[in-house]
Amino acid sequence: METTKIILQGGGEHARVVLDCLLDNGEKVVGLFDPKYSGELMGIPQRGKYDPHVETDAKVIVAIGDNTIRKRVVSETIHSFSTAIHRSSIVSSRASIGEGSMLLQASVVQAQSIIGRHVIINTGAQVDHDCIIENYVHIAPGAVLCGCVSVGEGTMIGARAVILPGKKIGQWSVIGAGAVVINDVPDYTVVVGVPAKRIGNVERK
Repeated sequence: METTKIILQGGGEHARVVLDCLLDNGEKVVGLFDPKYSGELMGIPQRGKYDPHVETDAKVIVAIGDNTIRKRVVSETIHSFSTAIHRSSIVSSRASIGEGSMLLQASVVQAQSIIGRHVIINTGAQVDHDCIIENYVHIAPGAVLCGCVSVGEGTMIGARAVILPGKKIGQWSVIGAGAVVINDVPDYTVVVGVPAKRIGNVERK
């Protein structure tokens, strides 16, 4: 059986972690597209600006940490998409993982959770049972989502933040690092602290 070839869109810091994940898994990565970089990364060629005519049988992962930019690059990508799930991740067979998503080292996704498209579950992050994570969310390293949490599209959950069971986080919001969320968070809202409190709004784009 032929191994699927994978291309990364992105060559920056987050792409390094995703590339490391794929190489650890023994995946066949054939290149990275990012106009800011050239040469090689971990022995893989950096091919510059995205070219839809290169390796047309390969699948792409958009390895960009910024949710807004990742969504835009996905919309501009012609290749079909793959996922990245590190071999150290714990993923329930009863969870659902959308295309293009990245579950990095030591991440956990529990039973009946639904992970949308192009989501990042970063290093050591935990998504417990029955959570719903919509498209383009980034759950940063060490964050913990207790059971039955929902997170709207494009939201950033900061490192080591904790979301209590059953809370609803709106779309394109920001949960600060280390925050403890005990109440629902509206769309386009920034919260920080213990317990988390609103300090501002995210600009709508």
